[in-house]
Amino acid sequence: MAYRLVALILLAAASGPAAGRKVLVYTRNFVSQGTGYVHDNIQSSVDAIRKMGAQNGFAVEVSDDPKVFTDSNLKQYRALIFSNSNNEAFENDAQREAFRRYIQAGGGLAGIHSATGSERQWPYFWSVMGGKFLRHPKFQKFVVRVKDPNHPSTKNLPAAFEWEDECYYNEHLSPALHPLLVTDPARLDDPDKGTYPGDRFGDSLPLAWWQEVDGGRQFYTGLGHLKEHYANPILYQHILGGILWVLGQK
Repeated sequence: MAYRLVALILLAAASGPAAGRKVLVYTRNFVSQGTGYVHDNIQSSVDAIRKMGAQNGFAVEVSDDPKVFTDSNLKQYRALIFSNSNNEAFENDAQREAFRRYIQAGGGLAGIHSATGSERQWPYFWSVMGGKFLRHPKFQKFVVRVKDPNHPSTKNLPAAFEWEDECYYNEHLSPALHPLLVTDPARLDDPDKGTYPGDRFGDSLPLAWWQEVDGGRQFYTGLGHLKEHYANPILYQHILGGILWVLGQK
């Protein structure tokens, strides 16, 4: 009986987070020239993702140190989550290549809010994140519409909802991108919207998306500027569904 109990305990441990359901939440904000903007929501986003992991069976580690980007270290993670990272995510090309090989080996990638502002000089990063941050109009309320209600990140969301946030404009959008959430840019208070986005997206400016590029799964959402957003059930369920999808659990 004792041997059977030990075997059951070991089997349970092997099926838990230690069996490979581990994510790295990466939060680096760095610029080598001047001072870049750092969101005060980072800890709130980390706390929310830790809660998601505890409730859904995946382990969460957090770092803002680019030295974690080595082939041997990245092998332990099933997904990388760039949560409100910004500007220079890496220190050198060796770290960039480790990131690239991780994606090509099937590693998952999720980006939250300012993640598209990371690695602004590296086209490969834009391609796997889905786009590159350009700018945003003033903080304001706008209507978000669910474009794809069948994805795990959107299936529990209202078909449309009012949201107050920074509405991110991203450029260099990936041709593989599948929009999840959209808004009508014509309804935004932005005197420069005629220049960009203009009429490029009609009434459906992408705010969140999924794609499968270069071997891995990628999810991104532009929502989440405020600390309080990460306790909001809409954003919480949206991010959780995206993470579980890149982990291959949904």
